[in-house]
Amino acid sequence: MKKLKVIELFAGVGGFRIGLQNSNKASSKENFEIVWSNQWEPSTKTQHASLVYESKFSKNGHSNENIALVPSDQIPEHDMLVGGFPCQDYSVATTLKNSKGLQGKKGVLWWEIYRILESRKDKPKFLFLENVDRLLKSPTTQRGRDFAIMLKCLSDLGYAVEWRVINAADYGMPQKRRRTFILSYLKDSEIYNSLIKTTESDWLLDEGVFAKTFEVGQVSDLKTFDLDQSVEEISESFNKEKGDSPFQNSGMILNGKVTTMKTTPNYEGKRTLLKDILIPVDEIPEEYFIDESDLDKWNYLKGAKKEVRQSTSGFSYNYGEGAMIFPDNLESPSRTIITGEGGKSASRFKHVVRTSKGLRRLTPIELERLNMFPDNHTLLEGVSDVKRAFFMGNALVVGVIEKVGETLLTFGQRG
Repeated sequence: MKKLKVIELFAGVGGFRIGLQNSNKASSKENFEIVWSNQWEPSTKTQHASLVYESKFSKNGHSNENIALVPSDQIPEHDMLVGGFPCQDYSVATTLKNSKGLQGKKGVLWWEIYRILESRKDKPKFLFLENVDRLLKSPTTQRGRDFAIMLKCLSDLGYAVEWRVINAADYGMPQKRRRTFILSYLKDSEIYNSLIKTTESDWLLDEGVFAKTFEVGQVSDLKTFDLDQSVEEISESFNKEKGDSPFQNSGMILNGKVTTMKTTPNYEGKRTLLKDILIPVDEIPEEYFIDESDLDKWNYLKGAKKEVRQSTSGFSYNYGEGAMIFPDNLESPSRTIITGEGGKSASRFKHVVRTSKGLRRLTPIELERLNMFPDNHTLLEGVSDVKRAFFMGNALVVGVIEKVGETLLTFGQRG
């Protein structure tokens, strides 16, 4: 495969870029070249994630402005578009008059991806996207509608699409982080031509990029159906009966035909546990240890509850939740990192580990390791440890990108 020019959207602190760079190292060639990137956080004055990105990579070819305000013709030509876009309501607001384009709900970033693709005469050969696993069943009023809109849009633009919900820990990585990964192949590209030579089931189970990267075993709930309505009609009527989403954790669409099935991971290799990423206890700053005077708060928040609570309007209701493991199990991959991981205050969801010096929270380096980032990737003057934890709560597990990148390159080598 020739060198692929890549643009990275919604770049955060560069998880996709690091993963593809690691794929380059595995082959000793710069097969993936990031030619342009964009990161914009609308809710903050200081663009901390963008500053970290620039400090670790370069300001050259990096955009720190609202992607909706970047004209498509200012984005360089590219072979591959990657990005972890937010999960939002993707419904269609209207069809643009006198145009073949679609207008989605304002501020919804999926439609910026669509705009970039639709505007190009020479479309990128590949897309590699990431989202939360609930994408497949959103919104609650029309389960699966949002994903159906995406698939239909990409199919109409000439792409075959495959997806897989991957829990990184199922394949030996250090964190239980379940995300939807989406690969798209433009008609007549190398991988598209490989795909059309096999059956849908064989592609999803044995021959496809995800199948060759992350092996699966048991299969159930195989379904096929056509997305033969327009995007507007899908937005209005898909799954109006409010049943379960038809989209399982694995699937594909080719020429409007969807094939989807439930698969289970099949992995027997080395596994990284929470204990494997920990820093020696003597190197942990004192502020990360939990004061005994705060232990009751931690025990309460982590514990099981069955109590009567009152809403802000004065309405009383029964509230219950189960107990969390406290402290966290060192002999298992980590629980999912969330954006509120940083800070000293007691929390139900923050990680706490037991050491010879007592209970403590995780440091920014350890959170980076759980996402397989380089140590101190987010270290930058003016960026707090709380903000660094926030970055990792928003990030992806780099190892997933790296492994998929390596497989993409093997398909190119087939000619």
